[in-house]
Amino acid sequence: MDVAHSEPAVAPTAAAGVLLAARTLGQPLGLSMPPARAIARASGVSRSRAYEQRDAILSWLPSLSRPPGRPRAAPGSPPAPEMAHALRGEALRFVMDHPGSVYGGPERRRYSQGYRRFVLELRERYDELELPAFAEALELPLGTLQDWLRPGGPTTQPDASADAPAPHDATVAQVEMLLDAWQRWDGRALGPFGQHVRHHLHLPFGDSMIAKLLYDHGARTPRRRSGRSPDEEALRGAFETFFAGAQWVGDGTALEVVVDGEAHELNLELMVDAHSGAFVGLDVTDAEDSPAVAAAFEDGTAATGEPPLALLLDNKPCNHSPEVDAALGETMRIRATERRPQNKGHVEGAFGLFAQGMPPIEVDTADPRRLARQLALLVAASYGRAINHRPRRDRDGQSRLALYGEPVTDAQRQHAAEQLRARLRKQEQARATRAARLDPAVRELLDRAFTELGLDDPERHVRDAIATYPLDAITDGVATFRGKCDAGTLPADADARYLFGIVRNIAHVHEADAITDALLDERLAARDRLLQPLREQRARLAREHDEPPPHLHALVDHAMRAERSLARRFWLRAAADVVREQSHECRQGLARDAARRIHSFFRVPTHERAAAERIVLRRIWPLD
Repeated sequence: MDVAHSEPAVAPTAAAGVLLAARTLGQPLGLSMPPARAIARASGVSRSRAYEQRDAILSWLPSLSRPPGRPRAAPGSPPAPEMAHALRGEALRFVMDHPGSVYGGPERRRYSQGYRRFVLELRERYDELELPAFAEALELPLGTLQDWLRPGGPTTQPDASADAPAPHDATVAQVEMLLDAWQRWDGRALGPFGQHVRHHLHLPFGDSMIAKLLYDHGARTPRRRSGRSPDEEALRGAFETFFAGAQWVGDGTALEVVVDGEAHELNLELMVDAHSGAFVGLDVTDAEDSPAVAAAFEDGTAATGEPPLALLLDNKPCNHSPEVDAALGETMRIRATERRPQNKGHVEGAFGLFAQGMPPIEVDTADPRRLARQLALLVAASYGRAINHRPRRDRDGQSRLALYGEPVTDAQRQHAAEQLRARLRKQEQARATRAARLDPAVRELLDRAFTELGLDDPERHVRDAIATYPLDAITDGVATFRGKCDAGTLPADADARYLFGIVRNIAHVHEADAITDALLDERLAARDRLLQPLREQRARLAREHDEPPPHLHALVDHAMRAERSLARRFWLRAAADVVREQSHECRQGLARDAARRIHSFFRVPTHERAAAERIVLRRIWPLD
């Protein structure tokens, strides 16, 4: 059918131009396209007219694409010429007085923290201008300016070091010129400073040489990475076993079964004997919960003929519920050591062998869910029975089945029971002692928080552990957990133990803060020579600033520029005291202003800025 007689939504010439443009773009890609003669004939237009439309369309296509990134904001009302001139003049004077504050090419510029604070102060003075007009006057991308105005904005990316000549011996004059340039340099990134030294000062120093000279003369101290934790190879074999059947180790792992193209995530619950490594019981359930533990334990009891003396389980709340205790009966339930995954190495190793030895489980069926559980159970049971008969090189060629069948004397059984009972008694006594020392008000606060947050802790194991920490750490930890929950940033498996980790970390920080405060008070009382200049400088700042906002800004700037933690704590306390001296109505505004000022120091790591903010807020509104 001719295009000309189909009454299309566009003119025939436009349709012919689109088809010819598609032909022009498709031929280099190897696509089969109709000849131009056929397109003109089907469209009912002349070939010359069709080619004109094609050329117009091809010239218009590049305008449809735009470079990646934020789209340019619609221009607002331009500032008055004199205001734009004043803004650009102030920015130019700042850049001339602070070399290195703005560097990089037009594709991607970088800015020092001093220039960012300068822009924030300009924004406070010219807040009547719309934000797009303000950014245009300073030649700043609007998105970058919005990030600077947001407290806790992004930190700077590390600067790539430029190619530099090899370091060599430096003369005294060159070193003095380098140190003087570093004192006037507005920024902490070493790469841009190295470019400034080589290109503007013509000093033939590489970045490594510059870093060494600055460090040797005490002008710059690089941040060191924390060391690695010690290897735990020495802890191998520390798990005490007695005989087969004395103690089992239980755990669950995720198991994926694909049925009819649909993936089903199930839970494989496994019981492994700690002495022989035999797979004694297992079950496949929809989730890792209390019924899964009970079912795997009952399967192991039926397979071996009798229950073990003790069962080791990790600290998930579902492993320590009344339902599990009812299934265990007289078997002692022992918790695994926290933060020691090798404590459950028997069952974790079994899961690893299972994952390596078994292929993916994929079946087709009309009843997916039920068949998925059955197949997973059969495969796991077959694998467990096969590996129980496999000889073990670390056990002189004996299989797990042979080890589990070794005879056990009454004396061995009695000794194992006494040792396990003593271990359990020690845990219960320690827990009872901790519970007796807890504040009832704190326990009530945690009960209410656990209920509101939906956290599971049937035996109060986690709550009692949290309650041993100070009240302000608990309050901050609950608030942090609640805030992460509202923001949707909690991990998918976050539970009560995750809250415990938050409280523990905050308590450690608070303890360090208290120790620092005590040291600071002692030094102030003794008029230490290190703090005396700080006190004199604080008095001078108080005389220079009559209004709270500029006084607060000066104190925060001194705190975030401090190289020593003691000096930073001094200035943060001084800033908090300025806020506390104001009326109740003004405190919140000044506190927000101080927090924004703290977070504008992008060279300071994010966790140090957050700690500084907490120091100020805790001193303004203490809970204890």
